[in-house]
Amino acid sequence: MIYDRFQQEAIDYINQGYSVIVSAPTGAGKTAIAEHVITNCIGKKEGVIYTAPLKALSNQKYRDFQKQFKDHIGLLTGDVSLNQQAPVLIMTTEIFRNKLLDDPQSLKPYSWVIFDEIHYIDNQERGTVWEESLIFLPSHMNILGLSATIPNIAEFAGWIGSIQKKPIKVVIEEKRPVPLHFFFQCHNKVVDRIEDLRQSREIRPNKLTTLVNYIKERDGLPCIYFVFGRRRAEYLASELYGFNFLNPDEEAKITSLYACLCQQFDLTHERSAQDMTHFIKKGIAYHHAGMLPTLKEAVERLFTSRLLKVIFTTETFALGINMPSRSVIFDDMVKFYGRYIRILKTRDFYQMAGRAGRRGMDTEGFVYCRVNLHKIRLEEIRRIIYGQNEEVRSQFNTSYATILSLYEKYRDDLFKTYPLSMHYNQAGRHEQKDALRLMEMKLTLLKDSGHIEGGSLTQKGKLAKAVSGYELLLAELYDRNFFGELDEIGLGIIAAATVFEPRRNQRPSGISKRAQPIKDTCEALYDRIRHRESRYRIYPLSKGPHFHLARAMESWMHGGEFSKVLQLTDSDEGEVVRYFRMSLQILREIHESTVSSGIMKDRIAKAIRLINRDIVDAEKQLREG
Repeated sequence: MIYDRFQQEAIDYINQGYSVIVSAPTGAGKTAIAEHVITNCIGKKEGVIYTAPLKALSNQKYRDFQKQFKDHIGLLTGDVSLNQQAPVLIMTTEIFRNKLLDDPQSLKPYSWVIFDEIHYIDNQERGTVWEESLIFLPSHMNILGLSATIPNIAEFAGWIGSIQKKPIKVVIEEKRPVPLHFFFQCHNKVVDRIEDLRQSREIRPNKLTTLVNYIKERDGLPCIYFVFGRRRAEYLASELYGFNFLNPDEEAKITSLYACLCQQFDLTHERSAQDMTHFIKKGIAYHHAGMLPTLKEAVERLFTSRLLKVIFTTETFALGINMPSRSVIFDDMVKFYGRYIRILKTRDFYQMAGRAGRRGMDTEGFVYCRVNLHKIRLEEIRRIIYGQNEEVRSQFNTSYATILSLYEKYRDDLFKTYPLSMHYNQAGRHEQKDALRLMEMKLTLLKDSGHIEGGSLTQKGKLAKAVSGYELLLAELYDRNFFGELDEIGLGIIAAATVFEPRRNQRPSGISKRAQPIKDTCEALYDRIRHRESRYRIYPLSKGPHFHLARAMESWMHGGEFSKVLQLTDSDEGEVVRYFRMSLQILREIHESTVSSGIMKDRIAKAIRLINRDIVDAEKQLREG
């Protein structure tokens, strides 16, 4: 195989036994370097762990690598456990971090860990997981980090080298193999220079049909249209319904392929899959997190067949999944970042824009930005496209579960781990003191609330250690023997309430007599937890329970049809599946914890069986795929 310059440079370092961090644009070909590591290790009978930030991306990599490496590939996420003894094990970064803390001996057979999307270390909600994975990585494992373009890559690699006590080689590629050509739609005109965007006396709205006709006439299909809202994706697909992008032969092929996929994934009788058929026949589709996972996969398969010409999708479609197109459209240049709306980050923009231009097929990729000059200024557009990518900044905030794991190993010396963090390297003295204070307060709270006694974890503390992200509430329920008093349906209700995160202004849709006392108990306990955390000045506060899916979970565990279950909630069908799968993960973690035994273990196992069926069974989707 003939490699690009940066690929060959990285491979040469790998062959010399170095750990490597690769910084390169989306679509540059970073995966080829990972494939080299995997091929080498299989040949040497050494193990490799491949971590990805999302379960969907882990599943995608499993399918892709399985085609190439067959039975050498395994998958381990909170939802799925397939071929766990395989020499190449794909997992989410959370699972890998948990292994490092709880079962480091299990990592002895693995000589490499590949961190896909390693710049995720600055993700506000989950970046700490990457940081902890690097801090506690055993010395026998080498690292291949695959990153989007980041300007402080040398600082990042230097930090990793300092804690690993060995040199980390940095490989940088700034050029895309397929260059990008930028266009802008403003006042319903399409131009290719920012300078031509000016406020006009004649304000005309941007029409989707104008832009799509422009792209179609210039042979710019297929096209990925990025939106920042699920409903918006579906609305825009409907707006384009008058178009037909396919000739009769293509329409016949895509209709047949979609029918086969619907049969394969048991979607034939699903209303959402039937609704999608009308769009598919015209070469149009939408794709977002509110859809059934199996329907999303069917759409992805159609897109890779090159028969789909326009897909309206949210930004997760750009993350790692290899779905290139000829053109990319941005519906807007602002998006919601957790708590507020702000101008797109340059790195996020190029994560999506990088899907334009198919390597080996296109000489350039086309990126179209729909612009409203009342919402964004010209200099802000210029900064997004031509500015420097944002630096990676640590978001370090150790969880209660991690503190409990570290306490088991180091007792009160656990604070000596903080200076190993990237946060310590980047932060000023005041921020360092605050981060250390936060760790100290969390440990004090855990001691004061009975998770630690006499220098050891109590049973309550051991349960908390097993359920990262939901420690305090579940540990309190366990300590009060609440799990022992509940039947399997009650356990399912608690699991769903623990993981559910309501959308803004989303209200619960009523609750049954069975669930009401569970809700009352959980909410009273959470109030005490929240007040205690506030008193210790701990932030962010632990997530509270939300019982929006209680009736839906009851119905599902009683064997209800999924279509009937959906009538009991205003959550999207894809959300319901995702939260049911997250509920399963929580129940499995409790079941596998050292404190779970006897009747409680049996009831949890039964709850898992009742939930993990049909559309919720993630392994079933992969087996059928």
